Amino acid sequence: MDTSIDDLLQSSGIRATANRILVARTMLQSDKPMSLIEIEDTLLSIDKSVIFRTLRLFADNHLVHVIEDGSGCVRYEICHSHHHHDDDDDHNDDDLHPHFYCEVCRQTFCLHEIKLPHIDAPEGFDIRTVNCVVKGVCKKCKNTIH
Repeated sequence: MDTSIDDLLQSSGIRATANRILVARTMLQSDKPMSLIEIEDTLLSIDKSVIFRTLRLFADNHLVHVIEDGSGCVRYEICHSHHHHDDDDDHNDDDLHPHFYCEVCRQTFCLHEIKLPHIDAPEGFDIRTVNCVVKGVCKKCKNTIH
């Protein structure tokens, strides 16, 4: 077993199993947020329903960010801070950041260097997550277009 991934899972309150370790390792090895289909294509030995349930468990335990990139596809990314707050004043994870969706290659990129601002919800509202996606053309596609 991979000790660091095992520790990562346990720190999020998730029991480490072989399949959970494989899903987490696959996500950690990617340089971009991954869709369910991309994870399935990488882990052909694991049933699709197991991968979906694993991602749901990871999301419920704040191990992954769930990113709606505006393309109709949901992507998942391992949270790096693990400092999550449940009270209304500190609803943001410490590592929340915007994402860039390329309309040409349809890839989603993390913009780690940009932090999302704190958002004050109106009285009576409870913010559960924040999602910011910027759309356009990535550097690689822009260079091939011109």
